[in-house]
Amino acid sequence: MTKFCLLAIAAMLVARPALAEDHPTFDIAASVRLRYETIAGQARVGRPADEQLINLRTIIQTSYHHGPLTLGLDLWDSRVLAADRTSSISTNEINGIEPVQAYIAYQIGDAETAPVNAKITAGRMVLDINSARLVANDDYRNTTRTFTGLRAELHGPDAWSATLIYVLPNQALPDDFEGLRTGRVVVDHVGFDTRLWGGFVKRENLIGPVSLDLTALRLEERDRPDRATRDRELTTFGGRLFAAPQMSSVDLDVELLHQTGTTRTSLAVDAPQLPVSAWFLHAESGFSFHQRWRPRLAVEFDYGSGNDANTPGNFTRFDTLFGQRRRDFSPSGLLSSIARTNMVSLGGRLDMAPSRRLDGFVSIRKIWLASATDAFAATGVIDPTGRSGADAGWEIDSRLRWWLVPGRLQFEGDFIWLAKGRFLATAPNRNVTGDTRYLSLNMSAFF
Repeated sequence: MTKFCLLAIAAMLVARPALAEDHPTFDIAASVRLRYETIAGQARVGRPADEQLINLRTIIQTSYHHGPLTLGLDLWDSRVLAADRTSSISTNEINGIEPVQAYIAYQIGDAETAPVNAKITAGRMVLDINSARLVANDDYRNTTRTFTGLRAELHGPDAWSATLIYVLPNQALPDDFEGLRTGRVVVDHVGFDTRLWGGFVKRENLIGPVSLDLTALRLEERDRPDRATRDRELTTFGGRLFAAPQMSSVDLDVELLHQTGTTRTSLAVDAPQLPVSAWFLHAESGFSFHQRWRPRLAVEFDYGSGNDANTPGNFTRFDTLFGQRRRDFSPSGLLSSIARTNMVSLGGRLDMAPSRRLDGFVSIRKIWLASATDAFAATGVIDPTGRSGADAGWEIDSRLRWWLVPGRLQFEGDFIWLAKGRFLATAPNRNVTGDTRYLSLNMSAFF
């Protein structure tokens, strides 16, 4: 990291003479979020049935602009202030004083007026691309996923654009129990043992308001002496048609992803490596009513394939890679139960925004397993015989956000109730608890 920062400063000094006619600017912003979250009736195996956490996340964002050149440095400090003694805390909650972004970006051609232009970014960065179902900066999590490498954003005529990446996903450190408990500060690991590369193409307003996204993404990983992996070599192809919500009109979001390649079935060195053929589908359509409180009513369907006991020579469980769940499902944090793998869901959602300071939503969905013999979503609950059925239950998800001071201080509350179906209530390795109830209360300040 020190070498990279020195190179960034050197590049800035070299570039200054050529950009002398432009006035440099320096921007700095900060935010602090305090979160209390509690869960009862945990669905994930190996976790306490009931748990409470108090998290604190501090972000300092800085950037230097000089003509087409931008240097950026963002520091995140993610901590747990209070946790139960048997807490399941992990790197999803804790990562102290981490340079989440440290990059050089160069703009080729005017982004506003040039019909063809590009932006090249090199260094450490967060990524939030297209639907965020494969690569995302998950803002709900107390920590985020970072990448080191290259990103090229290309903009062409007729509303065509493309994003190309070759990055190394960083591994959050420390990841041992003692390091997490004591809040030890260690810069995240980056290395060629895990690589992510590919491209995303977008055509805006392809058919009226409907836009098109195309995806081709490759993940390659291998073991390190101190870290076992499933040696995933996954290629994901996909297409998406979407139209953003607009007043008094129908919107849609349909994305289909197919995954091929190979993977081990577990982290064990002698675990068999199988060919992969997995699928994911998200289909959503809504209507925004012309009312003062701006209601939007939508129907949502999701399918993520799971492993089928009838095809033991193939791995058919979909892998969402580095995607975020909050966009489509209930949040991460202590809950983290629903994910885009071995699950089928159908439901409805009502979004509301009565004012610029207040918004919220409530959704209800019925959830099944795509394969009754595989582990359900991210819970780890499994019945290899399939005798527990495929009924996972019902989920009610809700959120309320209120700007107490517009642009400066925001409150957010999230409440989720998972009414466990037959599978979660009877599978052999289930947590013997009642329904899952999750609550988080958040206060965020922006400076």
